[in-house]
Amino acid sequence: MSQADIALFSYGTLQLREVQLANYGRELEGSPDALIGYRLAVVPDRDPNAVRISGAKTHFIVQPTGDPADRVPGMVYWLTAEELARTDAYEGSDYGRAELVLESGRQALVYVEPHEGG
Repeated sequence: MSQADIALFSYGTLQLREVQLANYGRELEGSPDALIGYRLAVVPDRDPNAVRISGAKTHFIVQPTGDPADRVPGMVYWLTAEELARTDAYEGSDYGRAELVLESGRQALVYVEPHEGG
């Protein structure tokens, strides 16, 4: 098995045990952190497969505000490259991916609006 060395910041359904088991076949261990200068917004018309897996009718996405008072709490998890590919499939075209600096100062991948990510 490849090494889990990719930091991923999750602020939504990837924190749910059932989503982790469905995507990775394991529960992820993580540590709390936050994204500063962002706020949560609702994703309209979320991919039906993601809704089925998560059981959540409402899914969120982070949007930059530039206001340091805005803070989105979440968890940092360590994934393998294969698990990251599974995460990309789960998130689908509703999200892009960007490497951002978190409140702790560490960098992590974050799922953002498609036009913002890389």
